[in-house]
Amino acid sequence: MTEIVLPDIAHFELLAANYDCVLCDIWGVIHDGVTVDMQAVEALQKFKTGGGRVILLTNAPRPAASVARQLAGLGAPDDCGDAIVTSGDVTRKLLQERRAKKIWHLGPERDNGVYAGLSVNLCERQESEVILCTGLFEDDTETPEDYRTIFEECLAAGQEMICANPDLMVDRGGTLVPCAGALAELYGTIGGAVVYAGKPWRPIYDMAMEIAGNIVRDRVLAIGDSIRTDMRGAHNCGFDALFIEGVISATERKDGKTIEAVFTEAGIRPVGVQKSLVW
Repeated sequence: MTEIVLPDIAHFELLAANYDCVLCDIWGVIHDGVTVDMQAVEALQKFKTGGGRVILLTNAPRPAASVARQLAGLGAPDDCGDAIVTSGDVTRKLLQERRAKKIWHLGPERDNGVYAGLSVNLCERQESEVILCTGLFEDDTETPEDYRTIFEECLAAGQEMICANPDLMVDRGGTLVPCAGALAELYGTIGGAVVYAGKPWRPIYDMAMEIAGNIVRDRVLAIGDSIRTDMRGAHNCGFDALFIEGVISATERKDGKTIEAVFTEAGIRPVGVQKSLVW
């Protein structure tokens, strides 16, 4: 198998004219949970100034309005994107489809907005039919293995899991912390039924493209820092992709493999790679 060559793109401007719409990841491209990358913000602003549409696409397990408030709180200007689409938005649709079922929320209180305003039948774990997983209760001290015994009990009870954030981990100011995707992976490994909202699954992309408007797929560029979610999702939907080689990509290189080797094995070929998004 011939190894994929990743073109090193010094400036996003070199690609921008080829696209009418950008689907840009937020955490890992625009910020790291603590600091906003103003060069990335400027790149998106300039793309918009040139007539492009920017949809911010994130696996955050919260509604778009909550993510917008987080961006503002970090100091990001509100004009870096035209709209925000989150895995939390997709999760709300899944919850509406299951509104008659008993649901246990596994995750921190900061994610309660994912079901705010919905007719959700919340209950304790032992009584539930569905696990709404938005993350670990204490992601700065716990690991997914801390939940194995609980998940074995959930499996025995036949509980379905909705994973509101398919990311395995996130870089929070230089520290890697586990996400809901890591819990869902464990639950699936022991035989649990898992339904995923967010990247790389198609529903979040369909929602984004509906907002973007009448734009042909070969004029869409996805930007992100994860091969597993951002790059795979773009590939599955037929979009070009620009890879941002950040902290998360290091966790996706198993056994010391190069990024090129990982892309080759995945059968994914992005149009280029940058260390960070720069115009």
